[in-house]
Amino acid sequence: MRLPGPLPDGGSGFGAMGDPFDLSAPSFSALLRRQVPDAFAGTFSGGGPAAPDHVEGTTIVALAYGDGVVIAGDRRATSGNVISKRDMRKVFEADRWSAVGISGAAGPAMEMAKIFATELEHYEKVEGAPLSLEGKANKLAQMVRVNLPLAMQGLVVVPLFAGYDPRDRVARIYEFDAAGGRYEERRFASTGSGGRDARGSLKARYRPDLDRAAAADTVIEALWDAADEDSATGGPDLVRGIYPLVAVIDADGYTELDDQAVAERVQAVIDGRRGR
Repeated sequence: MRLPGPLPDGGSGFGAMGDPFDLSAPSFSALLRRQVPDAFAGTFSGGGPAAPDHVEGTTIVALAYGDGVVIAGDRRATSGNVISKRDMRKVFEADRWSAVGISGAAGPAMEMAKIFATELEHYEKVEGAPLSLEGKANKLAQMVRVNLPLAMQGLVVVPLFAGYDPRDRVARIYEFDAAGGRYEERRFASTGSGGRDARGSLKARYRPDLDRAAAADTVIEALWDAADEDSATGGPDLVRGIYPLVAVIDADGYTELDDQAVAERVQAVIDGRRGR
């Protein structure tokens, strides 16, 4: 794809790379910003007033177990006191070894997740190797920090990042705040309006010896508890067949559980709660 136009400074037009053989700055955002200055207008730049009624998405949870990490999100999006969407996707594959869950203003959050995935892919193509897991978390923190002007206008984006490091063979979870602060968690984390209730559920059920199946059950239970207390968090919808999106990241990479598998686990949660 050829990007249009010469640079305003009269440069060669190759943007952040300088020329096709200068790979010193493997940032897709920097490249695009240099090539097409208006491409990021209003995107993570604080431009323009915040919309009074924007769609928001919550809640995201992540839990590390012995061989990997599970990240999951409910499917409800709200606009004020109105349910805007019942089957919104809030967990996105960033690359083969990581995923990002979004909460907050849905539009900027989804855009951030997509640009983040593009950044990681661009870096790997330029450098010939993927960015380290900590490097990915740092890159996402920078993107959150750049969004701070929009956050001050009400369009807050607070992601949750989880991944598996194949070099160290360890799973890690990273939380963020609206100012771009990055905090590593080794056990579990949650974010969104139902995050506090979900965290309490995870804290009560977490065990160091959890396996993959038990970890998936635990995050589903946590989302259930959050939906029970937070009106902006959607629980499983058995009538419409809408269930939480659950993804596992381990030595085999990123894998999403299909709806049938999640439905079976949700039914097991229901049966267990009926017996209490």
